[in-house]
Amino acid sequence: MATETIPQVAAIPKVVAEIPQIQPTGAAEGRRGARPLRSRIVHLTPEELLAVLKTARSRCARDWAMILLVYRHGLRASEICDLKLADLDLKAGSLSIRRLKGSLHTIQPLYRHKGQPLLDEVAALRAWLRVRQSDGSDYLFLSQKGGRLHRSQFFRIFQARAEAAGLPAQKCHPHALKHSLATHLIAGNVNLALVKQCLGHKTIGSTMKYVAVSDSQATEAAQAALMRLY
Repeated sequence: MATETIPQVAAIPKVVAEIPQIQPTGAAEGRRGARPLRSRIVHLTPEELLAVLKTARSRCARDWAMILLVYRHGLRASEICDLKLADLDLKAGSLSIRRLKGSLHTIQPLYRHKGQPLLDEVAALRAWLRVRQSDGSDYLFLSQKGGRLHRSQFFRIFQARAEAAGLPAQKCHPHALKHSLATHLIAGNVNLALVKQCLGHKTIGSTMKYVAVSDSQATEAAQAALMRLY
């Protein structure tokens, strides 16, 4: 499968106001024999994300780097655990990501964030590499006993840090980080094609499930477009 390089994307907005929790489409409620609707797509607010990252950094550099990379690159638990040292190129500032479930294999830039140190990927990774034990494993992130982390271990790590940060139970699942990136980018008016690439989606349909537009937003956008035309 071809590898795609992700272009630089505008910084994630510092404040994302009034982001609705998104209800995916699904089978109609009440229809006999229909499958139940999927639960809401739950995301973290920017403030909640920073609280989790702060808690993780105070615990250990590994947890901080893992949670930040999962959020910043829209990774699944298995994908962060599968990263190898060879996938990381700090000199070039890039990360090679082999996504699962038919998603794209992408090479994404690593981001510095001078305005908010908790979001600085390069600093987080350097902090982890300084204390990472050399046990012969080629995986980037190791368990406390050495060797590759299992996805269930990362789930427990994120759950513990999220709970310590005071997040509600429904937001203590690591997949909420991928949902958060998508929601924050869309709320920041990032082009959907770029959001698709950032998340590694193969089709735009997978990205569209994160789009929730209110009547007022649609009206304002239409008015602004017409004002530019006339």
